[in-house]
Amino acid sequence: MRQSNSGFSEAGLRRIRDVLVRYVESGKIPGLVALVSRGEETHAETLGTMRHDGGPPMRRDTIFRMASTSKPVGMSAAMILLDECRLRLDDLVDPWLPELADRQVLKRIDGPLDDTVPARRPITVRDVLTSTFGLGMDMTSLATPIMNAVFEQGLTPNLPTPMPEPDEWMRRLGALPLMHQPGERWQYHIASDLLGVLVARVTGQSYETFLRERIFDPLGMKDTGFHVPADKIDRLPPLYAPDPQSGEFHVWDEAKGGRHSQPPAFQGGGGGLNSTADDYHAYFRMLLNGGMHGTERILSRAAVNLMTTNRLAPEQQAARHAMAVNNVHVSFGQGQHGGWGFGMAVRTYRGDYAPVGQFGWDGGSGTSTYADPENQITGILLTQVGTSVPDPARLFHDFWTMVYQAIDD
Repeated sequence: MRQSNSGFSEAGLRRIRDVLVRYVESGKIPGLVALVSRGEETHAETLGTMRHDGGPPMRRDTIFRMASTSKPVGMSAAMILLDECRLRLDDLVDPWLPELADRQVLKRIDGPLDDTVPARRPITVRDVLTSTFGLGMDMTSLATPIMNAVFEQGLTPNLPTPMPEPDEWMRRLGALPLMHQPGERWQYHIASDLLGVLVARVTGQSYETFLRERIFDPLGMKDTGFHVPADKIDRLPPLYAPDPQSGEFHVWDEAKGGRHSQPPAFQGGGGGLNSTADDYHAYFRMLLNGGMHGTERILSRAAVNLMTTNRLAPEQQAARHAMAVNNVHVSFGQGQHGGWGFGMAVRTYRGDYAPVGQFGWDGGSGTSTYADPENQITGILLTQVGTSVPDPARLFHDFWTMVYQAIDD
């Protein structure tokens, strides 16, 4: 068996393609862009079409809604502020986010919203960066008064009504009690959106402007942003949310005139970015290079190490672990990483082919983005099929299995 220069075997790369082709030919995934790199070698596959009923072919520069894979990228703005001592991990957030001062905390997660006790301490920057500030998406507590209020107030994306502008979003957030004491428990998503507001208030710039000046432009991420401009909209496929029972393709978000065709009122660090495989590759390679992009330093090595290693204590991690292992019917094992750094999952045990230390995250729009320091691997898999059905999650799992079977050195 001949080996390619990248440390992937040619036979292994063919097997990656074969598995991806199988998903596209099944009709479950209309199209995809996949990119794997190791060292200086990059291998990309573009398969299928933009629409489930045909249309233009997928291209390497196709733009995708990155959904929750926005989290690892958006976090870099906070790391720059830490590098410059404009934020400190144990600063209270009150000066910038006064809406979150003097918190009340629910006595019981399923209790009425006025049955509360005072927070034991104020919320810190560290609580926000680790997703432990006390409020989040708790999939085990759906239909409770607090989760109902989160949805009713429009505090999360992808509801029928868009999220309000940041100051109004903060006002609504500040009107709710916390679900848990600050620093006590990891909770998903809302902290990532809160991060964007924090960055904007600290810098006096919009979250996107700061990201563009300090991350996107220096890395050459020319197709990354919170909306897709009109001259690029033909590169954005529709986003499908197939019917969970019948599998019938329903358009969740059209490209022209859709949610991502205009600048949003709220620039969400939790799931708002649009990007391409090559743009995301540049970002994750920068992290693998200890914060360097060519000869330019984007983040300090210490900042990269902090964000890409586990930050959760065992008691904080219980909810993170439960979300993974109790949702295998949804994730098909993808998500069982163990830990969480800043804005991304970090593998703390070897539960499948990927080694301890791999970091990244997946998105509900059918996206998966990880890097692996041990093997110097980056992998990006982008589709236009949301995780209303299991097919994207199965594809993520199989893609990563194939990436690791292709290693040959």
